[in-house]
Amino acid sequence: MDTDNLEWYTKNDADVKIKMSQVKQVGLLAAGCQPWNKDVCAASGDRFAYCATLAIYVYKLDHRYNEFKLRAIMSEHKKTITAISWCPHNPEVFASASADNLLIIWNVAEQKIVARLDNTKGIPASLSWCWNAGDCVAFVSHRGPLYLWAISGLDAGVTVHKEAHSFLSDICLFRWHPVKKGKVAFGHTDGSLSIFQPGSKNQKHVLRPESLEGTDEEDPVTALEWDPLSTDYLLVANLHNGIRMVDSEGLTCVTTFSFPSSAASVQCLAWVPSAPGMFITGDSQVGVLRIWNVSRSTPLDNFKLKKTGFHALHVLNSPPAKKSMSSVSPTKNHHTSSTSEAVPPPTLSQNQAFSLPPGHAVCCFMDGGVGLYDMGAKKWDFLRDLGHVETIFDCKFKPDDPNLLATASFDGTIKVWDINTLTAVYTSPGNEGVVYSLSWAPGDLNCIAGATSRNGAFIWDVKKGKMITRFNEHGKSGIFCIAWSHKDSKRIATCSGDGFCIIRTIDGRVLHKYKHPAAVFGCDWSQNNKDMIATGCEDKNVRVYYLATSSDQPLKVFTGHLAKVFHVRWSPLREGILCSGSDDGTVRIWDYTQDACINVLSGHTAPVRGLMWNTEVPYLLTSGSWDYTIKVWDTRDGTCLDTCYDHGADVYGLTCHPSRPFTMASCSRDSTVRLWSLTPLIAPLLVNILADHSWDDIIGNTDRAMVPGATPLLCGKVSRDIKQELDKLSSEVRMKKLRWFSECFSPPGGSHNLWDLVSVINGQDDSLLPQSYSKGIMHMKHLVRFKTSEAQELTIVKMSKFGGGIGAPSKEERLRDAAEIHLRLGQIQRYCELMVELGEWDKALSVAPGVSIKYWKKLMQRRADQLMQEENHDVIPYCIATGDVRKLVNFFTARGQLNEALLVAQGACEGNIHVPQTAVINHTATTDSDDIEAYNGLLQCVCKELAEWYFQDGRAVLAACCHLAVDNTELAMASLIRGNELELAVCVGLVLGESANQATHYVLELLARKYMTAPTWDLAADLLQMIPDNEVLLAKLCAFYPGSSSEINQIHKKCGLPSLEECQALAESAVSEGDIFNAVKYYLLSPEPEAALLVGITHVKEQLSDSDWTVDSVHPILDLLGYIRTDRLILAKFTEARSELLILSGYIGALLAIRRQYSSIVPALYEYTSQLMKRREVSVPLQIEQLSVELEAWMACTPSLINSRGPDDAPYTPPSEAQKAEHARLLDRLQKEPLRGLEGPDYVTGSNLPSHSDVQVSCFTGLRIQGPVFFLEDGKSAISLNDALMWAKVNLFSPLGTGVRLDPF
Repeated sequence: MDTDNLEWYTKNDADVKIKMSQVKQVGLLAAGCQPWNKDVCAASGDRFAYCATLAIYVYKLDHRYNEFKLRAIMSEHKKTITAISWCPHNPEVFASASADNLLIIWNVAEQKIVARLDNTKGIPASLSWCWNAGDCVAFVSHRGPLYLWAISGLDAGVTVHKEAHSFLSDICLFRWHPVKKGKVAFGHTDGSLSIFQPGSKNQKHVLRPESLEGTDEEDPVTALEWDPLSTDYLLVANLHNGIRMVDSEGLTCVTTFSFPSSAASVQCLAWVPSAPGMFITGDSQVGVLRIWNVSRSTPLDNFKLKKTGFHALHVLNSPPAKKSMSSVSPTKNHHTSSTSEAVPPPTLSQNQAFSLPPGHAVCCFMDGGVGLYDMGAKKWDFLRDLGHVETIFDCKFKPDDPNLLATASFDGTIKVWDINTLTAVYTSPGNEGVVYSLSWAPGDLNCIAGATSRNGAFIWDVKKGKMITRFNEHGKSGIFCIAWSHKDSKRIATCSGDGFCIIRTIDGRVLHKYKHPAAVFGCDWSQNNKDMIATGCEDKNVRVYYLATSSDQPLKVFTGHLAKVFHVRWSPLREGILCSGSDDGTVRIWDYTQDACINVLSGHTAPVRGLMWNTEVPYLLTSGSWDYTIKVWDTRDGTCLDTCYDHGADVYGLTCHPSRPFTMASCSRDSTVRLWSLTPLIAPLLVNILADHSWDDIIGNTDRAMVPGATPLLCGKVSRDIKQELDKLSSEVRMKKLRWFSECFSPPGGSHNLWDLVSVINGQDDSLLPQSYSKGIMHMKHLVRFKTSEAQELTIVKMSKFGGGIGAPSKEERLRDAAEIHLRLGQIQRYCELMVELGEWDKALSVAPGVSIKYWKKLMQRRADQLMQEENHDVIPYCIATGDVRKLVNFFTARGQLNEALLVAQGACEGNIHVPQTAVINHTATTDSDDIEAYNGLLQCVCKELAEWYFQDGRAVLAACCHLAVDNTELAMASLIRGNELELAVCVGLVLGESANQATHYVLELLARKYMTAPTWDLAADLLQMIPDNEVLLAKLCAFYPGSSSEINQIHKKCGLPSLEECQALAESAVSEGDIFNAVKYYLLSPEPEAALLVGITHVKEQLSDSDWTVDSVHPILDLLGYIRTDRLILAKFTEARSELLILSGYIGALLAIRRQYSSIVPALYEYTSQLMKRREVSVPLQIEQLSVELEAWMACTPSLINSRGPDDAPYTPPSEAQKAEHARLLDRLQKEPLRGLEGPDYVTGSNLPSHSDVQVSCFTGLRIQGPVFFLEDGKSAISLNDALMWAKVNLFSPLGTGVRLDPF
């Protein structure tokens, strides 16, 4: 046997393992928009971007669902970003500038820098592409001059504008004229303008507001926009003097627009391209959007959108086109009157209905909020309320409610987030300087302690929203760390730049002042001894203090770090063990009992900040660093298990989810918080639970777990509690065990919801459902009931003083919400009454006949003096009253409002929505049940749509919830499989039982492939033994197992298969009987597995030469052959057989990919097969020309490919007759996919989350990979994890053609 080859293979195998990133990014909290600079939001076509302080967030419209999604985060700037400008003639490119005198041109699609200009001689305050001047960006700082940077071409480089320099007042911003070449206007801090245009006299410092003439008062220009309809008119906003329209030629003021006095200051304005002569402004004190027309000096209308003031406004040029459904024209919007189609004339009298022009305004607010407001519909398409706009230094989960995560930031606030919805729930009052650190109060005290740079420390009562205590013992020195003792809730420790670590009680009584020789950066209470605390100091040392003595000297001092020590953390599971992170780039592990450093973890290339022990597996430690990475370590031997590259800047804080110990959150200078799942690092544990191993394989003590190389064991509180609960149960133990452990291992984001639905389907009593159930995706039988009670709650709830948290709705808004819910549930009378209470008579009247004609008449009398004024009623109530369910469902679906569509469809299924009878008709019962039948079909469709929406948003678990809500277990399982949530799918499948069996067995098979490697072969066998009909599957496992003869015989025995020698005999007798399948199977299990190649490949080639072969007639044999031992397959003497096997597997793989609708890899599989045929000497019954004919026919005839064509693709040509015939032949060969619901691409959780730093290019497409990356066996070639999963499901061999297997599961 060729041992060199084997060595290469196994060594490589180990490397490949390390290469594939294991920790999964599962959530992202984006930053808010910075309020410091002017031009920090920009838009182009169907995308917009805004700047946090150090990163730029790019959102793009998803046309299918008509919503904007975060597509990229650009974080190349290391200092505050000062301006951004989108290239007018290339939607992929924008320019940005930052405070370190840097200009960057960035390509969004490729996520890379196109050009950079390093020394801009001053901080660029404003920058802009030169209209109609090719690739040229202009920028300016302070008093000029205006620089022009030509990026490419013959005269690339920086030149100075000939006239625009030597200004007498600083420049706030400048704007090129979009039509008149070379014309440019500048706005100055003294309120004046300067205007330059080629061929006419320059005008410097003209047109100051009249009230300023003759004074030296400042009134900076805050906004400046050329009128798109004229060459000379210019809209100008001054901070105090409001808005004027000026004539740049005649130098006169054309119109001064007048504001209500309360809204004196306006910081931003924008023209509305879809409505000539109209513009909008945003007040800077409160979030009021005002609509203007140039021909009137007062606003046409205004809307209060938010409590905080506007910072920036931008109207998208082309409003996103609504996707239209044939049955309903969604252009008439249901929120506006009939005048909404035309832009209203400016002479409207105030009382007449006025409607906003269609268009979308990107709104940025002073508190960092960012939103996209649909002006025509008067609703938010997208609103990110409140985000941190600066570095986030610390993050912590709330100990008694892990759905809440608190973050502390450089922007002076602490914010509390709901991690299920990823939205801000509370924010501290702010203005604290920098908040460096935070600590939740123990238990349910609902308070957070915060440490600041200049205001000492504080305790903030989160629910009441106010500061209740301040600690000033450190004076004006910055406090870097604050820690609330969880063993003794009265004690709080702080450490500061003044060299003291101070321990005090919460009422402010100082207990200890520990003096250090230099600044103290970190402190941590021991989790085992309430009187022990450790500190990290600038003098490179770690100290441990014991509070029970009166001495202020440390008990222990640990030396060893080569630079300052920042954070220290005690191990929660191992007494006396602590770790420290330092600016020397290492993490050290100290054993307090031995007075020694027991390990040094090296690998970071910059100072270490975040540190976190895992609370279940005692050897797992995670660290975050200024090198932008997060590393997970095995502290037993100091190896780094995984590195995450997704943050775009220094990683400061790490925190572990209290009830899901393998979920962690991290925060960074890139102003994001990210959620991660560490479960893949300990995956074998979950298999032990699935395969029902003894508790010894699952839960253990720390000594057992700490043995180097031992498999992971759970040693923490969460697992102990689960075991205790299980020990109390007498029935359903296995079900509960699977559920509770599965939740403990899964990240938040739907697994809880999924299990609730599984219980409902399994007939659990509704009274046992948790409170949170009604907030998630409910089973259809509950939807109407829960929504009704929610509507009643909204009606009666009184506003409590603090009740609402951020932006709580008013009484009126609550009534309106309640009415909307009643309406969607078909409870029409309740809706009418609430509408009357709100004074909206016409709405009430228009649906009243749906209750009864009598009721309608009664309402008419109550309002006899006012008759209905308009014929067209709002679409929704009208449809409900007339029972036109289908139209309404389509109406909502067309707008992407799938949740609404769902409510209506379910209301109809429960028979709440009827067609009103005007005359009495003899009505037989059949039509009613026919209706319900039809509505049920509709309901299934809407649920499918909604599931698909979640799925392509990277949330496969919630997609599965949508299917379970209508009892569709097959599709629910398929969603989990396509999202690669395999362990969760097995747990759910086992609990659901019969209905999910087929899918469960398929998942077990995929999972087993994941473990067919040293040292987990046994686990793979355990998984396969859970499948009833498993003989062939176990044969594949044994065939693939590399080992000595005795080891192989042992695994044969475990799997109930004959020994090597017996298999040889069985194979020979199968050959003589002409039983090809068994011959191949037994040869693979014999001492000479290569004999199977000859028999199998010959058979497949014969089949393919026959005209009426089908995929199912050849695939089983090829699939078996795929399990030949790799060490044998790659031997030189089998080159020809190997090439033939790879070619045939590639071709059949391509056909299976077509059947599964894996469109993204079909071309790659065809290409792979052709390349192998070109390069290798083989005789297979395939022609390269035929392959390309097939591929082209498939591409021409596949609707999903035709619909997803981009605007730049060649014009669509319908398939020729020959292509149609070829495609039909292909489909005949394929037959149906045996597993329902698996058609369609795989899309793993987190696929849509932008990473930052680690941009890889796919060797399939040449494009950058969005989402998780998979490295092939050469360690260099990368493909997306989604493509790797699909490839491995249809072709067992790697795309590199080496004969190595691909198992990315």
